[in-house]
Amino acid sequence: MSTQTVKFSLGHHEFIALCDLLKLTGVVDSGGQAKVLISEGYVLRNGEVETRKTAKIRADEQIELDGILIQVSA
Repeated sequence: MSTQTVKFSLGHHEFIALCDLLKLTGVVDSGGQAKVLISEGYVLRNGEVETRKTAKIRADEQIELDGILIQVSA
């Protein structure tokens, strides 16, 4: 299975909540779906399981879910 890469820019913001990042990038259909997947341990943050729904994701971090890699930049 190949990995699809999605790039996301924080713009002028310092961070974004993990559940919002998944929703805004279109990786999930809703914030509710994002929260369930995060709490059940399906989301990786920099290669490690992240279960905090509102974890602050900053520039240069990578989020992975179901073969999709989100690269966060400033």
